[in-house]
Amino acid sequence: MDPMKYIVPDRKRLPYGMMNFADIRLENYYYVDKTRFISMIEQADRYFFFIRPRRFGKSLTLNMLRQYYDVYTRDKFDTLFGDLYIGKYPTPDRNSYLVLYLNFSGIIGELNNYHNGLDAHCRITFENFCKKYADLLPQGTLEGFYQVSGAVEQLDYLYQACERAGQKMYLFIDEYDHFTNAILSDVDSLHRYTNETHGEGYLRAFFNKVKTGTDSSIKRCFITGVSPVTMDDLTSGFNIGTNYSLTSEFNEMMGFTEGEVREMLTYYSTNSPFQHSVDELIEIMKPWYDNYCFAQECYGDTTMYNSNMVLYFVKNYIMRGKVPQDMVEDNIRIDYEKLRMLIRKDKEFAHDASVIQTLVSQGFITGELKKGFPAINITHPDNFISLLYYFGMLTISGMHEGKTKLTIPNIVVQEQLYTYLLSTYNDADLSFSSYEKSELSSQLAYRGDWKAYFGYIAECLKRYASQRDKQKGEFFVHGFTLAMTAQNRFYRPISEQDTQAGYVDIFLCPLLDIYPDMKHSYIVELKYAKYKDPETCVEELRQEAIVQVNRYADTDAVKQSVGSTQLHKIVVVYKGMEMRVCEEL
Repeated sequence: MDPMKYIVPDRKRLPYGMMNFADIRLENYYYVDKTRFISMIEQADRYFFFIRPRRFGKSLTLNMLRQYYDVYTRDKFDTLFGDLYIGKYPTPDRNSYLVLYLNFSGIIGELNNYHNGLDAHCRITFENFCKKYADLLPQGTLEGFYQVSGAVEQLDYLYQACERAGQKMYLFIDEYDHFTNAILSDVDSLHRYTNETHGEGYLRAFFNKVKTGTDSSIKRCFITGVSPVTMDDLTSGFNIGTNYSLTSEFNEMMGFTEGEVREMLTYYSTNSPFQHSVDELIEIMKPWYDNYCFAQECYGDTTMYNSNMVLYFVKNYIMRGKVPQDMVEDNIRIDYEKLRMLIRKDKEFAHDASVIQTLVSQGFITGELKKGFPAINITHPDNFISLLYYFGMLTISGMHEGKTKLTIPNIVVQEQLYTYLLSTYNDADLSFSSYEKSELSSQLAYRGDWKAYFGYIAECLKRYASQRDKQKGEFFVHGFTLAMTAQNRFYRPISEQDTQAGYVDIFLCPLLDIYPDMKHSYIVELKYAKYKDPETCVEELRQEAIVQVNRYADTDAVKQSVGSTQLHKIVVVYKGMEMRVCEEL
């Protein structure tokens, strides 16, 4: 089918990667209406602090709010908002502020010259503010601004000018924690960061000035980022902000609900070359992009899809009329690449087992989600778990023994975590993208050659396991095998924690929507005996594995997933780091 014949002149384009609300609304892009949250934000505390993972629509939300509140967009209100929720139910505060928007991701320079970077970014932004609102500010405001130097004093000058003119200011700060990665990467950065956020540090002085301004013309603040680390360190500098990140009423403000995804797919199904029903597409997308829960009270009720990933999928599906071969967009991988420092930190911690190792082996982890914590205390397990959650690597999955239960939300995150886990298992280069690995994966999927594939995993495991890893025993073997199979692009590895029966260790679920010509799928029951266990233990575990793998192969979940592929039931038994049994039933 030729997708070109489906091009409809008035079909809304998809705003993939776009952050400018006005462009989306004025140039016929599809917009998921989140404006109902505007009135809720107004009912909340005036100094609003909100954290969400990358690519969840934070910048677009801020841009939408800026358009709504700016005094100079009053004449565009009906065009921008008329058919949206807030257009029908506007609030009294609409178009009544001078909007000051700071994006800390635009600050150039590391922490050692952060002072200069903050000054440079603010100088340009503040100057534009003076020019934009010149008619509403006291005469000579711009000329007076040029006489003041430094971000702290210039902010002081601006909000006092607004107060003299009887104007209200709405301050937006996006990516306030832009430099968090640098902070967590090395000890020197942490030391410099502490200097900036404590005592007389420049960043603290800046937020102190914001706080002072709230007693003047700064009537509202909306601050976003991806972690609570920085703001907690700045608390005494800005201790009037309220963190709404974990509240149920704002769970759906960023990202897409399943209802919103369905509505989008339904719209495009009427004007695009759809080869699947909406239900079928939801079933394909859900395990990859869904399952984020940002409030304990919402668990079991509403989960959120990563909006950026949904737009990526729908854009590609519309263009080609089929499921994209790569379900993870390159920019997403680049984003996760920035989080490698988390894994390094996890490896350095003096925990009995690393948080990520435990997560992969056990299938979940428990902890107390913190609203904020100092960077210097990141090594505390609850703080580290909280950071993984805020970065989108974990999601709320109910309660377990009185603590919040957290799991890996979906395959996209699982792929990244497993890749990182492998990098912690060894300091050498495993060459995961090697030709050999790719060939073995292809032969597993299309030729049923499982012996070479699992033999390769066993060889890598034995070769790269350190003495410390060997002491972890079963956790290490299971985690390593799961992480290695997760690198196979033809399968979605489902470990026992994801199944109702709970018997199987790894089900290599074939991705038939992407590779419909695949021939083989696998259930792998993995057993582990310690070095010191008697030899008879290997045979006992083998017999136990046979019973379990047969039982699981007979479940409806497996029968539905394998489709037209031939299901292989594989039993693997390790004794220590050595694979003693690898056979097909």
